[in-house]
Amino acid sequence: MNISCLAVASYSDLPETNLFIGLHRAGIRLVVMCPADAPNRHLLLEAGVPVVDLSLKGRYDRAGVAAIAKQIHQHKPDILHAFNNKTVSNSLLASKGVPLKFIAYRGIVGNVSYWDPVSWTTYLHPRVNVIVCVADAIRRYFHAMRFLGLPFPVRKARTIYKGHDPSWYTAQAPELGQFGVPEKAFVIGCAVNDRPRKGLDYLVKATYFLPLDAPIYWLLIGKIGNPKLSKLIAGSPNADKIKLLGFRRDAPALIKSCDICILPSIKREGLPRAIIEGMIQGVPAVVTNSGGSPELVEQGVSGLIIPPKSPGAIAEAVMTLYENPHKVAEMKCAAKQRIVQHFNVADTISQHLALYQELVAGKG
Repeated sequence: MNISCLAVASYSDLPETNLFIGLHRAGIRLVVMCPADAPNRHLLLEAGVPVVDLSLKGRYDRAGVAAIAKQIHQHKPDILHAFNNKTVSNSLLASKGVPLKFIAYRGIVGNVSYWDPVSWTTYLHPRVNVIVCVADAIRRYFHAMRFLGLPFPVRKARTIYKGHDPSWYTAQAPELGQFGVPEKAFVIGCAVNDRPRKGLDYLVKATYFLPLDAPIYWLLIGKIGNPKLSKLIAGSPNADKIKLLGFRRDAPALIKSCDICILPSIKREGLPRAIIEGMIQGVPAVVTNSGGSPELVEQGVSGLIIPPKSPGAIAEAVMTLYENPHKVAEMKCAAKQRIVQHFNVADTISQHLALYQELVAGKG
């Protein structure tokens, strides 16, 4: 396949890394630019993918633009593929006047507007050929945009899910007793950093509605430094059952030890990786009807979808699953099957290959 691509990334998670490896193995002449400390950089090198170190300091990094421009001059790529705001804006500057196709990846809903000047330097820039949306909710957001009554170009925003593979998650589930969780407890895992849109305050408020004698425990995995949230946790009648584990590199293995995983987002969610990592290991999910989260879950089959901003709905969902262990057991199999069948990395690679071919052929 005689197509060359320069991929510019700031952080390569496993799905992104394996996308690059898959494209390389499929014959794409790929060069990846990413930070020297990117967590999966070594996998790219082991697979023989050419890697160039790049650490962007902001949306307009003069040295970064020069470094990207140098790679464009050396490799003359057919496609420049940028994977977040910083890489999009700097890559657009670096490729000015160069006849190539430009793909921008978008991972969250919203924060792009025709009336926002910054958006014109990224996703609304005229030289962006395609925006790859990680969830259909993101594609729908773009298609709902209007500029002076004109609709957003239909073919410009495309949905390609970030695919995963069960073989990435072989770490043994740790014993939760080390965190003060009893052996027969019903455990809810939530792996998320504390940001307002993630809705952690609603999750904590849900613990106020749960019976005191129910052995329902919560593992909160991620950075939590909000004093208001800490006060809310301390005031919960079930405070002793809320375990704050902080940032953990073994978050997927910890979620594997849980009965269910949950994400209480209130807006702008993309395709939550933490939920995928739980489901692919057989952990049913409870997600809010926010952004792309509902695209992962079949209601009542592989998990539950609830309204956002509702502690009562969270508590009700938890109690429903706690009181129905046989239903949870059925959901475990369905959750893994859902991700393996509909969110697998092989599909992600093949859909990107088809997109590359389309753009190079001049059809996109």
